[in-house]
Amino acid sequence: MTQFTFDAPTVIRTKRDGGRLTDDAIDWVIDAYTRGTVGDEQMAALLMAIFLRGMDRDEISRWTAAMINSGERLDFSELRRDGRPLALVDKHSTGGVGDKITIPLVALVVACGGAVPQAAGRGLGHTGGTLDKLESIPGFTAEIGKAQVRQQLCEVGAAIFAAGDLAPADRKIYALRDVTATTESLPLIASSVMSKKLAEGADALVLDVKVGAGAFLKKEQESWELARTMVALGAAHGIPTRAVLTDMSCPLGRAVGNAVEVAESLEVLAGGGPDDVVALTVALARDMLELAGVDARDPADALRDGTAMDSFRAIVTAQGGDLRAPLPKATHSETVTAPRGGTMGDIDALAVGMAVWRLGAGRTAPGEKVQAGAGMLIHRRPGEPVAAGDQLFTLYTDTPDRVGPALAELDGAWNVQDRAPESRPLIIDRISS
Repeated sequence: MTQFTFDAPTVIRTKRDGGRLTDDAIDWVIDAYTRGTVGDEQMAALLMAIFLRGMDRDEISRWTAAMINSGERLDFSELRRDGRPLALVDKHSTGGVGDKITIPLVALVVACGGAVPQAAGRGLGHTGGTLDKLESIPGFTAEIGKAQVRQQLCEVGAAIFAAGDLAPADRKIYALRDVTATTESLPLIASSVMSKKLAEGADALVLDVKVGAGAFLKKEQESWELARTMVALGAAHGIPTRAVLTDMSCPLGRAVGNAVEVAESLEVLAGGGPDDVVALTVALARDMLELAGVDARDPADALRDGTAMDSFRAIVTAQGGDLRAPLPKATHSETVTAPRGGTMGDIDALAVGMAVWRLGAGRTAPGEKVQAGAGMLIHRRPGEPVAAGDQLFTLYTDTPDRVGPALAELDGAWNVQDRAPESRPLIIDRISS
């Protein structure tokens, strides 16, 4: 029997024309791209075809499995901390604006008795990346090996690391999606998230699925479908999975960028910080601890008494970071002021995310260095009173020519009005496997 030989143009053409990719075709193209025999330009064409034509559930499942199989799977089942098996649980966000939740959340879960092997990503499109943010801490590195991940899980309860050998196909595809306008694809988001998460060795998984203007998927129904798809993928691999649908119509908190989001996360860990960031951090911690079977005290207490901050300091120190050193600051800033008094209206999360990307917090090419100090502070959030001349936004960058394009992104994305805008619930729903 003659074995069929695949080629990239045929696979691309099949999906371009609305066809279904077979299991063998998916296995072949993921393996060939990982090894470099399928080029970036060919994978970019296939990603665009998937973006436009979609995938069915079986295709998504196979694509996810093929990316998992492109690397190794971690196993921490034999690890112990204080003589007890680790309650391993992880969290992932589908991407938002001002979404620094992972930074305080990992430390909070550890402070309450969980253990978190957190494989995190870099910025993608208009959304920031946890690794880019944390690497603004002087000395901090996410490029740590498996031995150090295991040691940190036992000694400090968590490690926040680049995926490395986990799903290396996804690492390449993730970077390509970032610069080819193919980020907002349900099949590609679901498979990217779950390939890394299912390979990293956690026993339970909580997914923060964003809904609204700042989410990758703009329609609420698409976010629901993404949540259901990922929960089903987790269940199929035997990992208890819960999706929490959360509002992303407005940026989270008051800081959007890299170092500025770390600074706001430190405020949360110190018992302060914006109400929405605190509320979502505590809610997700409760979900993670429940799914992992940890009968712990209320996570809100661990923020108030400083134990979560102690956990964060231990994680950062283990990964070479120095929280005593000042965070990077941009060399140039510009402030937007209120033209009139009234109440701050809605702030479009996507526009803010794009403005911060323009300022240098994100990438225009794979591997490009981001500006640690680039970002934005939001001085008045929706519903807060505003007087004429009040500061509304401060933009930060090391490249002054970027301010104009960033301000253009903000044009029409906010307003000062006579009445407060309608409030929306932060947590919309939960879907469990």
